[in-house]
Amino acid sequence: MKILVTGGGGFIGSHLVDLLLKREHVVIVLDNFSTGKRSNLPLEHPQLKIIEGDIRDTDTVFQAAEGCDAIVHLAAVASVQASVDEPIGTHEVNLVGTVKLLEAAKQHSIKRFVFASSAAIYGNTEVMPVSESTPLSPLTPYAADKLASEYYIDFYRRQYGLSPAVFRFFNIFGPRQDPSSPYSGVISIFMQRTINDQPMTVFGDGEQSRDFVYVADLVQLLADAVEKQNPNHLPMNVGNGTQTNLNQLLDLIRDFSGKKLAVSYEESRLGDIKHSLADNRAVCEKMDYHRQYPVALGLRITYDWYLTKSESSI
Repeated sequence: MKILVTGGGGFIGSHLVDLLLKREHVVIVLDNFSTGKRSNLPLEHPQLKIIEGDIRDTDTVFQAAEGCDAIVHLAAVASVQASVDEPIGTHEVNLVGTVKLLEAAKQHSIKRFVFASSAAIYGNTEVMPVSESTPLSPLTPYAADKLASEYYIDFYRRQYGLSPAVFRFFNIFGPRQDPSSPYSGVISIFMQRTINDQPMTVFGDGEQSRDFVYVADLVQLLADAVEKQNPNHLPMNVGNGTQTNLNQLLDLIRDFSGKKLAVSYEESRLGDIKHSLADNRAVCEKMDYHRQYPVALGLRITYDWYLTKSESSI
């Protein structure tokens, strides 16, 4: 198959590209490299083509999709705060860019469309675990654009025969996640600070929990969704159905790093969600999703990657 991956130079996208190439697909990466990195990609691979361009540009999107059998749409302004600060710009990427890709899929008769949605569309729900039937309450432009994208995808399914797979990501972590961004996942920040012997700040008591998914499990699911007929066009949560709190994360990092870790606790930040937990039964049943990397194992692999990267830069 020939597969277009938008945002293929990013944290999740580059892991997916690696797996698709391993499965002997031809991969077209469309990325403007505003956050993604060419160094994340196997640039010399004969079945990889990189197009540096923006999903807001109609001609670029239509050219990138030409001749493809499937599209995996990961490109986005993924920062919730950036969407609050600049709602128009992020809207143009996160929603208008999605619609342009859907139009490209229609023009080129591409039926398979895999989309990265977000658990952010549920808002600050107190319902646990969060199922796909939990009332939707997007609280930010980022979440609103993701939800609107889902509605557009369903329109193209009904109107033009699109065969979509829509996944609502919970907390994804792993190697290549950039800890330098103020919007980075907490795990990447913890890893860098541990390796650099820097103090850490936890907002709240550390008992706030998340449903963490190791990136290799996620991209396995995405690759399967590309290759197999999706038996369920409805959006599906991607979580592991388990909660890990920040204090537990810190304990695990102490165990395999052998470091004491200097941690300070400050007041909770306004708007922070206390707990997040996915009901993942739909994706397990419909996509035969099975976690291969428990949080502890994923953390250890991630730590080793950051450690190796740190040592190679010395």
